Amino acid sequence: MSLIVQKFGGSSVADSDRIFNVANIISKAYSAGNDIIAVVSAQGNTTDNFINMANEINPRASKREMDMLLSSGEQISISLLAMAIEKLGYPVVSLLGWQAGFLTCATYGNAKIENINPDRIKKELDKKNIVIIAGFQGLNTYGDITTMGRGGSDTSAVALAAIMNADKCKIFTDVEGVFTADPRRVKGAKKLDVISYDEMLELSTLGAKVLNNRSVEVAKKYNVEVEVLSSMNDIPGTIIKEVAQKDKSPICGVASDENVARASVINVPDKPGIAFKLFSKLAGKGINVDIILQSENGEKSKDISFTVPKTQLDETVEVLNKFIEPLEEAQIIYEKNVAKVSIVGTGMENQVGIASKMFEALYEEQINIQMIATSEIRVSVIVYSDEADRALNSIHNKFFGVL
Repeated sequence: MSLIVQKFGGSSVADSDRIFNVANIISKAYSAGNDIIAVVSAQGNTTDNFINMANEINPRASKREMDMLLSSGEQISISLLAMAIEKLGYPVVSLLGWQAGFLTCATYGNAKIENINPDRIKKELDKKNIVIIAGFQGLNTYGDITTMGRGGSDTSAVALAAIMNADKCKIFTDVEGVFTADPRRVKGAKKLDVISYDEMLELSTLGAKVLNNRSVEVAKKYNVEVEVLSSMNDIPGTIIKEVAQKDKSPICGVASDENVARASVINVPDKPGIAFKLFSKLAGKGINVDIILQSENGEKSKDISFTVPKTQLDETVEVLNKFIEPLEEAQIIYEKNVAKVSIVGTGMENQVGIASKMFEALYEEQINIQMIATSEIRVSVIVYSDEADRALNSIHNKFFGVL
């Protein structure tokens, strides 16, 4: 007998037909003699619809009340799925995050799991129940419901697999696995059989929407082997695990992130401490800075440019306006219409010319590079957002060819 953790995203339970499809997947695994824990997201666009409803009532609603609202989406999906499994004749129980023992930090809207008390889950499994759990949510030290941010159900599932020492962790989505690029945007994108934790973490962070990056961090930390596969097609997916580097391809994929904005502070004094003061203020507001570029602007001044999530641009501009108040010559420039396009691969560490090949692909399409950032396993560039798809396709074709 094996313990299997399955996770189903919102598109997998979007309507009654898909709910019964998921119920059949779960029931089939249970009938094979396995213990089953299924983690489920809210149906379809439920979370986005709730956000729109909240904005109609109060655009400045507290994050606590938003969590109360958003967490109800999973309550709907787990109860409907449990009803479908009941109709198929199998024993089942649905549990909210707090009932399943998820304890989080106090942060609303983007909480992190601090612990899981699996006692209730174990009791239900001992009763031979299929256990359906609301992903994306938990309880903080104040006894309030918290949510874990976009893709938080992935983290719920992987964390459960870790603490329960599950034999398998399967993430069911609307795609057949992890591809070399988004197949909806890049013709010829190829499905990967295996990808390393580090590569998947980079791709998730850089815009690939297959898996939440925090879930990959948990999988890597606790060595949880994860399979990403389709809930609609019964075929093998992509395995995420520690992968040996021998004979590794230089890159595993290309990703694009449109939730990016570029901000610049120009004509700031060229003296020690300026960068520290600027970025400490941004950090104090919880603003996530990514690519940073500093350049000289005359003998006594410099320009500092950096990228932030587009959703944090307004807050960034507020911080920058306060920062430049005592600086007479300093000015702020920002640009919303940009995208970050990246290549990722642990094979880069042992091969030369990878960045050059990427830049050649962009040159051939006459796409201008605004900023560049590199690490051992990734190269990212900032381009205009209306050129992002061309950039994705040209880079993908350069490395993987055209089918």
